[in-house]
Amino acid sequence: MRIVVGSDHAGFPMKAHVVETIKALGHEVIDVGSFDDQPVDFPDIAKLVTGALSDGTADRGLMVCGTGVGASIAANKVKGIRAAVCHDVHSAHQAVEHDDVNVMCIGAQIVGSWLASDLIKAYLEAEFSTSEEFRRRVDKLHKMDGER
Repeated sequence: MRIVVGSDHAGFPMKAHVVETIKALGHEVIDVGSFDDQPVDFPDIAKLVTGALSDGTADRGLMVCGTGVGASIAANKVKGIRAAVCHDVHSAHQAVEHDDVNVMCIGAQIVGSWLASDLIKAYLEAEFSTSEEFRRRVDKLHKMDGER
């Protein structure tokens, strides 16, 4: 898969580890910044991450900010994006399996590198369920943001 990765300045110190982990799992990385620890607004990075998903450049996205919350809020403002903050492995997997999440957000000030690796692995290995109940619910989400 092609994974677009973005971080604000709070997530920047963890982003290199995130990129390494994704590559080690055999995926391509599209890094949209930030590229240093200078202050940057997470909504600007969210636009770059979600833009790559919306135009088909990337298959899934991953954002890192201080808590993951701001990144998730910003990403969810974009039509067709389903972003979730994931700080445990079960949620990282189930967010994709049940809710077809296409952007995982993690908090660099909340999780360490070892847990971030486990979260990324769970997120990228998960597949959206073929179960009718989950498909029906996600279809309702699409309708909510006017996609269909």
